[in-house]
Amino acid sequence: MKLSDFKVLTFDCYGTLIDWESGMIAGLTALTSRVEGSLTRDEILQAHARHESRQQKQTPTMRYRDLLPIVYRRLAEEWGVPVDWPECAAYGRSVDYWPAFPDSVEALIYLKQHFKLVILSNIDNQSFAASNARLGVPFDAVYTAEDIGSYKPADTNFDYMLNRLAELGVEKQAILHTAESMFHDHGPANRHGLRSCWIYRRHDQQGFGATMTPDSMPSFDFTFNSMGEFADAHREELAKA
Repeated sequence: MKLSDFKVLTFDCYGTLIDWESGMIAGLTALTSRVEGSLTRDEILQAHARHESRQQKQTPTMRYRDLLPIVYRRLAEEWGVPVDWPECAAYGRSVDYWPAFPDSVEALIYLKQHFKLVILSNIDNQSFAASNARLGVPFDAVYTAEDIGSYKPADTNFDYMLNRLAELGVEKQAILHTAESMFHDHGPANRHGLRSCWIYRRHDQQGFGATMTPDSMPSFDFTFNSMGEFADAHREELAKA
């Protein structure tokens, strides 16, 4: 199996293309700076993952930028910090400022020459518009949790994407799902019979950071530590061919 066997790359965005963990840590500074004692980066991210996942199950149709303020309030309660709603609401808007990984833009510009690029994300449309501007490429299709009415890892999200792509003439075997999160993406990709590529952004860190720990480790077909490595591997394939 080769990368060049595929015609469509479907991407998770946050954690894969956008550095959501750095964005979260920066956006939570006003809160974490008031916590008694010290919290490690991973303790912050893991607490965020727990509250985010729980809230997404409770309110699957809520926009992500409206859900994040609730996560902020739950974190404040857990850590014993008083907050008002405007402070919580400000965190919901912080997604607009989350940075792209340094290699994302160049890699996407290259890959756009060889694949159709599709987003399947747990985001709302307004927030993704800001991230898309940072990524610098027009995606061929964008499917958000706001569009679908549920959050990954729900099977509904992958069913929606596959059905929409089928309407565009894209067969499942032409798709390579490309993502960092084992919990949100590779698990459901396995269930849907999709080939997948792990962008292992946390290769030099322990644990799963801002995503929940999967019940079992999903399988995947390719792995790279960055989108830059992915693009380089594709270039090497073409050079050898």
